[in-house]
Amino acid sequence: MRTRAAVLCAAAAVVAGSVTAPPASATTRAPVQVSPVTWKKCGTTDYPTLQCGSVKVPLDHRNPRGKQISLALSRVPHTASASQGPLLVNPGGPGGSGLTLAGFVASALPKKVAAQYDIIGFDPRGVGKSSPAIDCVPGYFRPVRPDPVPATPALEQANLKRVQSFAAACGRKYASLLPYLDTISAAQDLDSVRQALGARQISYFGYSYGTYLGAVYAKLHPDRVRRLVLDSIVDPTGVWYEDNLSQDYAFNDRQRALMAWIAKYDSTYKLGTDPQKIEAAWYAMRAALAKKPAGGKVGAAELEDTFIPGGYYNGYWPYLAEAFSAYVNGRKTSALVEAYRNFAAVDAAGDNGYSVYAAVQCRDASWPRDWTQWRKDNWAAYEKAPFMVWNNAWYNATCAYWPTKTLKPLNIANGKLPPVLLFQATDDAATPYQGGLTVHRLLAGSSLVVEQGGGNHGVTLSGNTCLDTYLAGYLTDGKVPHGDGVADAVCQKTPDPKPLTTKAASTSSRGSTLHGLLGFRG
Repeated sequence: MRTRAAVLCAAAAVVAGSVTAPPASATTRAPVQVSPVTWKKCGTTDYPTLQCGSVKVPLDHRNPRGKQISLALSRVPHTASASQGPLLVNPGGPGGSGLTLAGFVASALPKKVAAQYDIIGFDPRGVGKSSPAIDCVPGYFRPVRPDPVPATPALEQANLKRVQSFAAACGRKYASLLPYLDTISAAQDLDSVRQALGARQISYFGYSYGTYLGAVYAKLHPDRVRRLVLDSIVDPTGVWYEDNLSQDYAFNDRQRALMAWIAKYDSTYKLGTDPQKIEAAWYAMRAALAKKPAGGKVGAAELEDTFIPGGYYNGYWPYLAEAFSAYVNGRKTSALVEAYRNFAAVDAAGDNGYSVYAAVQCRDASWPRDWTQWRKDNWAAYEKAPFMVWNNAWYNATCAYWPTKTLKPLNIANGKLPPVLLFQATDDAATPYQGGLTVHRLLAGSSLVVEQGGGNHGVTLSGNTCLDTYLAGYLTDGKVPHGDGVADAVCQKTPDPKPLTTKAASTSSRGSTLHGLLGFRG
């Protein structure tokens, strides 16, 4: 979850109101046989035991014998003599590919724990190697984009035309597919995967948006959940418009945390010791790049794109600080361009991930269809938290013009599950802390493990031994901690990184790898 005045053509006309589709599990249907998965070797240097396969699922789960689509799967098979069954893993998004995540999770868990599971990755419907995969406007994020802050009517119109054109293109290219790209449909796909694996129950481990997908699956099929781990938790009561506004304030706080970190290392970055003055220098850099993009690629929008990942993972801070310092102190642009390539340019060539992100979020829930509401809400947020408000607004504004009707989100409250394990950092920007508290309350019998003071997104399997011990214990025997406070257990955050010029330059390799797999959407 990301955490992006021409009139649309008739093909993408605004549709007001909302319609609720009944969950497929609530409809009467005859059993449909799902073919077992045929696995083939597809190992890589990093994950040599990885296998790949696919499964056919209904496009419309209310019509299980109708048109079929294909989901790409990956697997690291269990090696222990006794198996605990499949553990499905998801990196979030919506729109994130999970094929490589299976290899990462298998390698990052303790060997004795990983050996007990068939660890299953998957590309959700519409994503990556699943078929069909969607790509509404290839190169949609190619630089240089208009300044996100609509300080003039011309800038507002330029950004509005972009998002309206994107929505219209999706409507033209994928009119028959868009009504079936939503979280409920993706959750029903998981049950088809369960059947194809020949399992009576599945375990599930999801990050970010993957926590919402897992909670929806658990609501639809509570009896088919064996173990459920949710890390960096979406607030299901705010999907998706309110959740995105909440992100704006949290990311602004994380950007200021970066400024304070830079101030601690003035001897390295030479940007001063006052975080407020350093922040002012950052906005001055932004204003200069809006007029003259660095290397012809990094304008105001791209600068924000480059620094937003620092809100997800502080391991990127030293690289961002070096690029910032080089520009301010020597007007050198090469480091900024390199940082943009490394952290922000993932969508510049193709937009499959973003296309699915938009399709799912726009379909999942109601959005304001009146642009004046967006303008009012985002200017109000900008006054208090300017860092990424308008960048985030335009990232999501396609939903104001999306060419499908909307669904009503499920109430994920659940009292029918086995013990569930939740992980949440207190200063997470992409999925703010309140989401963890809310889901802890809604899932009866769940246990919440908090990383106190942590601001990274996706906190397990990234170097915090305390958190990982709770995860490994739960996956081994299903036991969860129980406490008397808001949280059932509290772990201290991992230390912030050091500048690259010190002996402690390298960040956790596991953390860096994980956050590369999670991407920067949510």
